[in-house]
Amino acid sequence: MIRARGLEKRYGRRRVLAGVDIAVPSGGFAVVTGPNGSGKTTLLRVIVGLAAPSRGSLEVDADRAQVGYLAHEPLVYRELTALENLDLFGRLYRVTQRRERAGMLLERFGLWDARNERVSTYSRGMTQRLALCRTLLHDPELVLLDEPHSALDAEGAELLDRELEALAGSRTVVVATHDPQRLGSLASVGIALA
Repeated sequence: MIRARGLEKRYGRRRVLAGVDIAVPSGGFAVVTGPNGSGKTTLLRVIVGLAAPSRGSLEVDADRAQVGYLAHEPLVYRELTALENLDLFGRLYRVTQRRERAGMLLERFGLWDARNERVSTYSRGMTQRLALCRTLLHDPELVLLDEPHSALDAEGAELLDRELEALAGSRTVVVATHDPQRLGSLASVGIALA
């Protein structure tokens, strides 16, 4: 699914990624670790196609429409409700039965009761849950998550853990995290950045 050799990314003179090799098979679960500033977010941005590598080769065997990406920013519209957000993204991704899929995800992530409230009234953790719903709405083949447990309370983190367990093996998943122990039982590939 994802193959990279000698992957580098520079911003001016600053080298963020240096000679990274990756092999994540279809259905693999990769955990990306490293200290702050090591390039975890940059690596995910390169894989998803939001940044071009400066050097090296990268192959991602997934159609762009089959990629779900959770960035540091939740990328949802604050003046819309949760349902309106997911309906909009469902239209963009041409999700059949988008309302049913949105309802199922909102229920699964504990947001059903707040579905008609504007996102601007949500806590940071609730917004993160909605961002996870947006990421998974179109049932992507490749799921890239950048610090997905960020801002989640214990209940939200457990909900996410269950979702990741369900995705493991059936989807290709890449998670950048500071807590690799949490995902250790799911990981089939480790990518350690310095």
